[in-house]
Amino acid sequence: MMIHYHGGPITPDTCAIKAWRARHAFISFVNAGQLGLAAEICQSFAIDNGAFSAWKRAGKNKIEWADYYAFVERWKNHPGFDFAIIPDVIDGGAVENDALLEEWPHGKFFGVPVWHMNESDDRFIRLCHEYPRVAIGSCGEYDVRRPMLAVTRMKDIIRHIVDVHGQPITKLHGLRMLNPEIFTKLPLSSADSTNVAQNIGKDCNWKGTYQPQSKETRASILVERIESANSTGALIYCEQRDRFSIQLPLEV
Repeated sequence: MMIHYHGGPITPDTCAIKAWRARHAFISFVNAGQLGLAAEICQSFAIDNGAFSAWKRAGKNKIEWADYYAFVERWKNHPGFDFAIIPDVIDGGAVENDALLEEWPHGKFFGVPVWHMNESDDRFIRLCHEYPRVAIGSCGEYDVRRPMLAVTRMKDIIRHIVDVHGQPITKLHGLRMLNPEIFTKLPLSSADSTNVAQNIGKDCNWKGTYQPQSKETRASILVERIESANSTGALIYCEQRDRFSIQLPLEV
């Protein structure tokens, strides 16, 4: 089964408990106030470096990576810790991002590199041969808000790193990819998004006679809908599986 990581913060804490208890959390370094809660109630958690949040807010990365390295050092031996995303520059090139991989102090077991879909195929293939898990990040024309383009790009690149059974030679993590229109069509080992956190408070997304009023109930409904779907086991999948979809609010 693919691991579904639900990103925080999910507020208030009562909603986070509904979404995370016995499930999986994805906690950003730049908004880590609920990490203690996640570590207490989740099956497992992963840590994001916060580059996307900083890029979206300021147009460029403004994170002191030495602080992030210390933060990961604090949590990496927790029994529930799965992995941390190695620092990346979303609009950077291969040279800049590879330099951050060289600087990473915690090794390949704890750290996951990011390949952005507008980067070269060669870099993705190389990372998949060097690391036990690789994260795929969307940007530009391949943004996850355009699922069909993103899926087409990922199918085109993943075909280079699968075995004879169509299964990837390394674990693949989809950043911001908990949209079933994306992850059900790809052989992802895990994916994350903040769909639950973003949409439990948007009344416009909850219409109808039996719409749930409490944010806690909304959190439960969204998590169950997302986790009712799974990634495909291999890059080759049947036509019926390709048509499978669940209507959910898209992450912005």
